[in-house]
Amino acid sequence: MLTRADQTVADGLDVLDDIASVGLTHIGFKDVGVTPAELDAIHRRIKAMGATSYMEVVSTTPEACLRSARVARELGVDRLLGGTQVDEVLAILAGSDVAYLPFPGRPFDHPTRLGGSAADVEADCARFAARGCAGVDLLAYRATEAAPLELVRAARAATPGVLLVAGGVGRAEQVRALADAGVDAFTVGTAAFDGSFAPHLGSLRSQLRAVLDACR
Repeated sequence: MLTRADQTVADGLDVLDDIASVGLTHIGFKDVGVTPAELDAIHRRIKAMGATSYMEVVSTTPEACLRSARVARELGVDRLLGGTQVDEVLAILAGSDVAYLPFPGRPFDHPTRLGGSAADVEADCARFAARGCAGVDLLAYRATEAAPLELVRAARAATPGVLLVAGGVGRAEQVRALADAGVDAFTVGTAAFDGSFAPHLGSLRSQLRAVLDACR
């Protein structure tokens, strides 16, 4: 993710130029931090690189979340992540090719944290699947009421589609634990930008290669 501290970095185009040699095939950004025009330029560059594009909604008001869903449709992102107004967002995306993965549980604040029990998450995931969502965007490592992997297992049990874990993934052992628990995808942003994913390495390109190595 082209994000740091839960917002899109201002120099996203430069970052994409810097990391092109890594060969990433999945790249995303948040709906906050830069203007819609800048998001459009970033998205165009991501698609020109041949990658699947993601936009995650972290706006904190219902109106802003729905505006972001409209932006996602206008941009033509491949996957829209986050938000909790599932029926309204699905209506906005109807007829488009944008796949929607909402937040299960009770997200709050910015940077976003996640309230709710494993039972809450499982019930939400089942409800989202019944409404035709492509999967869920689970803030497992931002949880305030349950253990991260407990939430992952609950989500996996009720999610036939993509189970993506976002936020707080910053170590190789977390990546391996998520894979063992059946997670399909995860996001890394701040941990790559601040160099904490692989502290012995210096460049962002090296950090991202370390993330890819952890996936193998």
